[in-house]
Amino acid sequence: MTEGNPFGMNKGVIAAAVVAVLAAGGGYWAGQKNAPAPHADGATSLAAETAKKAPKILFYRNPMGLPDTSPTPKKDPMGMDYIPVYEGEQDDEPASAKQIKISTEKIQKLGVRTEAATLRNLDKVVRAAGRIEPDERRTYAISPKFEGYVERLHVNVTGQPVSKGQALFEVYSPELVSAQREYAIAVQGQESLKSAESATQDSMRQLAESSLARLRNWDISEEQVKSLAKSGETRRTLTFRSPVNGIITEKKAVQGMRFMPGDALYQVADLSSVWAVADVFEQDIGWVKAGAKAKVKINAYPDKTFEGTISYVYPTLKAETRTIPVRIDLPNPNNLLKPGMFAQLELPTTAKGAVVTVPNSAVIDSGTRQIVLVQAGEGRFEPREVKLGARSDDRVEVIEGVRDGEQVVVAANFLIDAESNLKAAIGGFGHASHGGASPSDKPAAAKVGHKAEGKVEEVDAKAGTVSITHGPVASLNWPGMTMEFKPANEAIMQQLKPGAAIDFEFVERGQGEWVITSVKPAGKANPHAGH
Repeated sequence: MTEGNPFGMNKGVIAAAVVAVLAAGGGYWAGQKNAPAPHADGATSLAAETAKKAPKILFYRNPMGLPDTSPTPKKDPMGMDYIPVYEGEQDDEPASAKQIKISTEKIQKLGVRTEAATLRNLDKVVRAAGRIEPDERRTYAISPKFEGYVERLHVNVTGQPVSKGQALFEVYSPELVSAQREYAIAVQGQESLKSAESATQDSMRQLAESSLARLRNWDISEEQVKSLAKSGETRRTLTFRSPVNGIITEKKAVQGMRFMPGDALYQVADLSSVWAVADVFEQDIGWVKAGAKAKVKINAYPDKTFEGTISYVYPTLKAETRTIPVRIDLPNPNNLLKPGMFAQLELPTTAKGAVVTVPNSAVIDSGTRQIVLVQAGEGRFEPREVKLGARSDDRVEVIEGVRDGEQVVVAANFLIDAESNLKAAIGGFGHASHGGASPSDKPAAAKVGHKAEGKVEEVDAKAGTVSITHGPVASLNWPGMTMEFKPANEAIMQQLKPGAAIDFEFVERGQGEWVITSVKPAGKANPHAGH
């Protein structure tokens, strides 16, 4: 067969070759179907993957934070580009409208710092200004109880130190001389009637005791009484002596003057112990307790610290200074402390126990409410209204609103307020309808706007303000009133004419600064609705 058909064998070989080529070709194309694309096709695939990862722009928001958005790029009346809001940013938005979101870059620029609320004893040092005063319990007045004349002065200078029993002055009194004679006669009669009947002796003894009691009631010393009883001689003058060791703080006696019963001729003060009376502010008085120790510093002795004990907290408040006097007993052995000196007092106090506390800088106090910014996540902060308790020098007790361990903003919280319009988040307190944002919703800033109807009273183009009498504003719980607004731009200013009835929207840009963001004639549709 081979010989008869020289190409027979070649045909078999060719057929086998064709089958092999077809098989190889099929495998090649099958491999090419599953093989990686060439270099050019790979670049196309990478571009598609990159495009797939690019975040989607949801809308554009007003660069000034006004409640105005746009689905397409645009500029505001001042020529500033609207800022794009990406889908990724929406995913990171807070779960509640009560939260504030600040980018990590802005947090670093603002210098935001947080600290954990902690349980601790809220000890405090109450500081107050005071003055040194004499101890009223150690002050004595020398007042004769009979009429007479100052015969002689032994102590004639105010401020002179005296010791107990030292002679101060001598007085002459006809009544005193008469009483002495009566006593001397009664004593002599008692001696002469020793042999008489007992009834007579008892009468004379009673007379003598009555005369002696009269002398003692006039503050005649026992020494003078015994001398009078022994000698029976009356003295023309009587010597008054100091009852204590002290200082003459007042001297009214003048040699030769006449005095009446009860006239205070001398005043002696024992200054071995004095008072420091401090004026403690009303908000600190709850920390001060009688019996506690206190430290006193005097300007005259800057290197010395005097220690005393709180002996009394006065029950009345001084309305002029809103302070309550507190009395401290101070030893004064060397008479360094002079009445009238000014003093600086430190009253260490101890808290009732461990309480939740935050630094004083964490609290934003508006006067009507106290707010603390709590970190809810990375770049997210939740403003909470808190109820505060006692304060120390650097921390404050939080009774309600913050739990132990929660991170609170202690630095740049006012900058966060300015950056994100904290009032918008605070306004969400108690509003159940404020939920999380969705791509079709307005941004959180849109919730800041308020609507009102009113009448334009006056336009001040130079100052850029307009006076409007408006009706009630439900979103702010305002009654109708006349107040001043600022238009957001010149276009809005041109629409405001005196006497015009308008419907308008406004926001609070700063403290007490109300800005009109849109306006239309009363009863007409708002051209900006739906932005």
